[in-house]
Amino acid sequence: MSKEKKAEKNNSEYSRRDFFRTGAVGAMSGGLAVGVLSDSLEASPPLELIGPGAVTVELNVDGRKRKINVEPRVTLLDALRDSLDVTGAKRVCDRATCGACTVMLDGRVVYACSLLAVDAQGSKIETIASVGSSENMHPIQEAFVDHDASQCGFCTPGFVVACKAILDEHPKPTTEDFKQGLGGNLCRCGTYAGIHGVLEELMEEEVDRG
Repeated sequence: MSKEKKAEKNNSEYSRRDFFRTGAVGAMSGGLAVGVLSDSLEASPPLELIGPGAVTVELNVDGRKRKINVEPRVTLLDALRDSLDVTGAKRVCDRATCGACTVMLDGRVVYACSLLAVDAQGSKIETIASVGSSENMHPIQEAFVDHDASQCGFCTPGFVVACKAILDEHPKPTTEDFKQGLGGNLCRCGTYAGIHGVLEELMEEEVDRG
């Protein structure tokens, strides 16, 4: 047998041995990993399962603690609108893309249509009702009225709540702050010219955040 043939044979045999050796090590490692994972799962406390029937949920909405009975699959938006008659957050896309259902959860902006009511327990939920009312409007709401920044009105509560969250975080907001904070809010009627006027007003003077 020529030297070239012997070298080719040796390389081929080495490759096969190496392959099987690597496979064996991998299998043993996998077994160890499964064992470690199994021990970890056994050490973890059992999860509390709820449902599928209705369960009692306590929500802190606009400063009031309220208890309702809903199925675990119910979203915060459905719980607010259907069980608590808090209708400021609007259902438009129902896919967490338009921002009409925007509320604040512990000061953080969230889409109520994409959060389960059971997961909102223990948090402070603020809707448009906590920002202001028609009798006692917040400066943000007054600015929306002054600049005619709404048409059908479905998106307006979400915009107002999002603006309030921005002002809470940035007392003297910049254009970039509003770009980042309102990036998830859409107006299907196209009243962006009016909304732009609102933002300019909010940036020109320090707005009372109360």
